[in-house]
Amino acid sequence: MSTEPRINDRIRVPEVRLVGPSGEQVGIVPLAKALELAQEYDLDLVEVAATARPPVCKLMDYGKFKYESAMKAREARKNQAHTVIKEMKLRPKIDPHDYDTKKGHVVRFLKQGDKVKITIMFRGREQSRPELGFRLLQRLADDVQDLGFVESSPKQDGRNMIMVLGPHKKKTEAMAEARALADARKAERQGRTPGSDAAPEVDDEMADDAVAEDAMADDAVTEAQDAPAEAPAVEADAPVEQPAASQGA
Repeated sequence: MSTEPRINDRIRVPEVRLVGPSGEQVGIVPLAKALELAQEYDLDLVEVAATARPPVCKLMDYGKFKYESAMKAREARKNQAHTVIKEMKLRPKIDPHDYDTKKGHVVRFLKQGDKVKITIMFRGREQSRPELGFRLLQRLADDVQDLGFVESSPKQDGRNMIMVLGPHKKKTEAMAEARALADARKAERQGRTPGSDAAPEVDDEMADDAVAEDAMADDAVTEAQDAPAEAPAVEADAPVEQPAASQGA
């Protein structure tokens, strides 16, 4: 079914409760009279409450009304905040450099106002020492306590141990700060070259797309780092092959 309201000749009722262009109440009038007033004001007769008895109609510029409604909906979507749960995987015996890298990703996610699910993956004999994973999660929580808090305490889930960190900053605040920082950088770039040609301006949608592409690239790097590297097994006592002597020797 169409969600568009009925307008002008599409309205099929004998009489309507009419509202004027400025919101004034005209009263219950025959449909023919309402259409005549719409033509007189060069406006549309729009049915705004079809379930009322009689239906409520208003005199308005329907094209302008649709445009303003679409702009309001677009602005609402633009400012809408979606809290996303990011995931970071670690090993109990993680290298210090890898730990710093992954902690940097967690910091970035929390600054963006997103939750982070931390997963410690146990393999082989590591499963008999869950305290290693617990201490690692506690260490990470302490390192980022200025940006986030432990929303879900560490708990064992099969071969994994999971903890969820929540951001102190709301998503809407993080988005506002990111936009302010982007505007400041844009103004700084334009102020550095007052005599040169002005750089093309980038609208908000293009900036959002660029941020999304950067985030996707960072996530791809994170997944690549999370993937365990399978090194080929090498036998300790394997004989070393000697190059064959040339025939002319």
